[in-house]
Amino acid sequence: MKLHLRYRLWIAEMNEDITVLRIFDDHLAELAAKKQDAETTGFVNKSKEQFADFRRQIDELKHEMHLHKMNIAAFMRDEENARQANAADEEHVSLQKRYIDFRERFDKAKQVFAETEQ
Repeated sequence: MKLHLRYRLWIAEMNEDITVLRIFDDHLAELAAKKQDAETTGFVNKSKEQFADFRRQIDELKHEMHLHKMNIAAFMRDEENARQANAADEEHVSLQKRYIDFRERFDKAKQVFAETEQ
């Protein structure tokens, strides 16, 4: 059940990340409207591409975590399937690594955006 809870928490964090991306996108739209020089346009376009990629990654991770979370719940309902839960642990290791990698890149991108925002 610990994995089930962990996935729920990670999914909730990624939902927050989606909100952050929306706020950043709104800010980029305001910035683009105020300044239309080449440097600003380049910054806005690069940031939008990066944010779109983060959103795609969030959607993929959330989907896979949701499926894995449902599988874990199903395994735990039936003792026979509990053995299959061990196989699910391998999938968890992969998802956990992907999530940690995502979290590090996303947090760094937020920091860089805040520091370089014009």
